[in-house]
Amino acid sequence: MTLKERYRLTLNYFSSENPSAETELKYNNPFELLVAVILSAQCTDKRVNMITPPLLKRFPDATSMAKAEQSEIFSYIKSCSYPNNKAKHLLGMAKMLTEEFNGEVPDDPLLLQKLPGVGRKTANVIASVVFKKPVMAVDTHVFRVSARIGLTRNAKTPKDAEEQLTRNIPLNMMHKAHHWLILHGRYVCKARNPQCRSCGLAEFCKYFTNLNKSINK
Repeated sequence: MTLKERYRLTLNYFSSENPSAETELKYNNPFELLVAVILSAQCTDKRVNMITPPLLKRFPDATSMAKAEQSEIFSYIKSCSYPNNKAKHLLGMAKMLTEEFNGEVPDDPLLLQKLPGVGRKTANVIASVVFKKPVMAVDTHVFRVSARIGLTRNAKTPKDAEEQLTRNIPLNMMHKAHHWLILHGRYVCKARNPQCRSCGLAEFCKYFTNLNKSINK
């Protein structure tokens, strides 16, 4: 099977099974999603969705959050992972948005990466989800799933995987593909005990093929 065919089959399957895929983080505007994504590092979406309503009620925009004390932000997010660092990042992010971007979240991934707490993956999430930019955010799920299916080959880093996926996924499907791969990794192609027997991609998945070969030796 050619790489082109593998991508075609994978994208066709996801398009059919989950045509309306979207992030599981709850948000109403770009600022709220940016806050949620910063909090989501090493933390479940479920936990983030519990934290953000009271936090964003208190600080609904960059202007109000920029005036906060770091300790107060911490008090709202202390149940997530690395709350001290994240409180610092949220405060710094809000201050930079107000001082350099008129309080508005930029749509350019390179500009987004200037914000405290925003790396390449987070920037691509915001650009893709909110602004529908044709960029691919590669987290642990995307990295694992794309390698297992065979969409990426010998990718050593998330950036390697991002470059390969971006070359092969149609631009108009990029923001959906991001969600498809994440959700597949979260619920089917898990790091431990992947649900291969119930996976619609198993027929051509490299991981499943190699697993069967090892079992049948």
